[in-house]
Amino acid sequence: MSVRDHDERCLRLVHLLRGITVELNLFGTEFAARNQLHATDLRALIHLLDAEREGATATPSWLGERLGLNSASVTALVDRLERLGHVRRVRDGADRRRVRLVVQQQAVELGWSFFGPLIDSMVEAIRPFDETELATVQRFLHGMSDVVLGARLEQGVTASGGEASPRRARARAARTPR
Repeated sequence: MSVRDHDERCLRLVHLLRGITVELNLFGTEFAARNQLHATDLRALIHLLDAEREGATATPSWLGERLGLNSASVTALVDRLERLGHVRRVRDGADRRRVRLVVQQQAVELGWSFFGPLIDSMVEAIRPFDETELATVQRFLHGMSDVVLGARLEQGVTASGGEASPRRARARAARTPR
């Protein structure tokens, strides 16, 4: 099926999503560059902050799964973030063999100083929508997220650009709250 065969209304939405994705990526790239971070460092911090917000325990192996990185790469990444003062390794109180990754307040403040105005503007742009409209937008965005995950699996793409493990990606998708 070619682009010409698609409904123009739908293509306009696809192009809007692509445009937003590009702009957010540029925004994140600028933040990373200004703060001596690699793109993967920023993705790691986002995953760690999301885990904290959701009440999940973030461990190095958990982070490696989300980023598609092996153990050695995760160790190097966490070492880098720890040196910069963005994360801390903490022994788990229930299982001393397990190490949790905790985002430091400095990293949160750094992120808010850069992304805070954008988030504030986005929240203000969302406010006029009523609950029914917001539910529709959420359903749409979850649907688009599922489509992108499916395309990643089909194409064998991981977060790190390596080869995907369909079994791990499906398991991760099943655990991701909606």
